[in-house]
Amino acid sequence: MLIRSTTIVAVRRDGRFAMAGDGQVTFDKTVMKHGARKVRRIADGKVIAGFAGSAADGITLLEKFEGKLNEYKDNLTRASVELAKDWRQDRALRRLEALMIVGTPEHLFVLSGNGDVIEPDEGIAAIGSGGPYAQAAAAALLRNTTMSAGEIARKALEIAAEICIYTNNDITVETLP
Repeated sequence: MLIRSTTIVAVRRDGRFAMAGDGQVTFDKTVMKHGARKVRRIADGKVIAGFAGSAADGITLLEKFEGKLNEYKDNLTRASVELAKDWRQDRALRRLEALMIVGTPEHLFVLSGNGDVIEPDEGIAAIGSGGPYAQAAAAALLRNTTMSAGEIARKALEIAAEICIYTNNDITVETLP
């Protein structure tokens, strides 16, 4: 699935978790909005979630995921697996064009409509059109600096915005704890 709409990057470091997302909304070849908010705290602020892809589809997935968190008493792993199963099996959900990253200081998952629930080895994940650039930048910063998770997420997204035309510098960063 080719998603040309945004960039989301997440970083776990030293017992902290941060996620950053840009604000650009693109419709075909036109920038429609510069300040969308695609990274949010959910579950009473205990979990951070972000999406790349269709805005309506991403918001739908965030709502479904928050429902799963409530259903499974804030168990991030179980809620992630159950959402991925529903997403893959449900006819309506299967058509949603988005990817999600969800995380806490303990866990970080990338979720897809193929049923994927991936927990990256290094504590870094990135999705969206600028995802590969943000991931490379975050990995380099994590390995070679003492920057905090939040600083790495912001800087990685700034670097991605310099390269990816579907990513802008209107950056939202959320951190835990």
